[in-house]
Amino acid sequence: MNSLPGRQNVTAQDVASKAGVSRAVVSRALSNNGSISPATRARVLQVAEELGYQVNFLAQGLNRQRTHLIGVIVSHISDPFRSSLLDGLLGEIQRHGFQALVTEIHNEQELAETLRNFTQFRVSGVIVTSGKPPESLVNQCVQQHIPVVGINRQPDIPGVDYVCSDNVAGATLAAEQLIRAGYHRFGWLNTQNSTWAGRMRGEAFSQVLQQSGVDIEQNLVPLIASQEGYHGGFLAALQAGEGLGVFCANAQLACGFLDGMRKLGKNAPEDFQLIGFDNTPQTEQYSYQLTTLHQDIMELSQQALAHLLARTRNPTQPSQISWVKVSLIYRRTSPSI
Repeated sequence: MNSLPGRQNVTAQDVASKAGVSRAVVSRALSNNGSISPATRARVLQVAEELGYQVNFLAQGLNRQRTHLIGVIVSHISDPFRSSLLDGLLGEIQRHGFQALVTEIHNEQELAETLRNFTQFRVSGVIVTSGKPPESLVNQCVQQHIPVVGINRQPDIPGVDYVCSDNVAGATLAAEQLIRAGYHRFGWLNTQNSTWAGRMRGEAFSQVLQQSGVDIEQNLVPLIASQEGYHGGFLAALQAGEGLGVFCANAQLACGFLDGMRKLGKNAPEDFQLIGFDNTPQTEQYSYQLTTLHQDIMELSQQALAHLLARTRNPTQPSQISWVKVSLIYRRTSPSI
């Protein structure tokens, strides 16, 4: 690419001068934000390419107290659902003209440090997919008009917006399916240190069973995994009794539980039925064919960005909660009745 003679850095003013427009028009054309004719935008982009001009988003952020960065907080990124959710968020963030600043956390202290760092980076917003951020730090973000959106987080902090899969509806679908399948004894599989979403699914599952006439004291078996993920589910199979209709908090637990039961010589749906949550690619594989609740990752991602942008326009509006519909995907471990 060519550049202006004797200049190391091409500026927006250089582009404006050559294109015959104002610097403000250049800014609108390059950010794709604001009213500008398609012909003018095309001319500005062509001139910018000819001159080799690159937008310095960090410098812009320093000038206007915000960068084009959106901070994303994740944990256990190797988990298939969480990695799929991150992928969906990254695509949606970029589609809106931002860049993601992703940090993986392992505990609540790291979450607090990350949130503090994000404010120092002058991010345009924060999306929390893991952990429970300290309310004091969230309040700092709110005071600085940095929007914070939680995905599948407990909606309990004022000024924060939340996007959650409809856990109650999902648990209801699972309970009704297992009841239709003729089960009278049930299992609920979750970890000891469950997420808020996981606890919500279990509470709703228990409530629906009870409303359907099931004596949950006698006929609902809590299966507590000593660790998260596949291995936790595998070991939890050792606790399971005969003839259970089992609902799992997530897909990884369910896949591990299914393999653990197979090792004990029991197969679904003949000896038990099993319903997971998440509908990750692994659950669709021939060796699993897991009946599961589907979380709509694209809708979660779109709603998260929509809330973030809405709060940017109106920072003082009351907290908003969006519940995203889930659907039951019937496969081998609990066939459609």
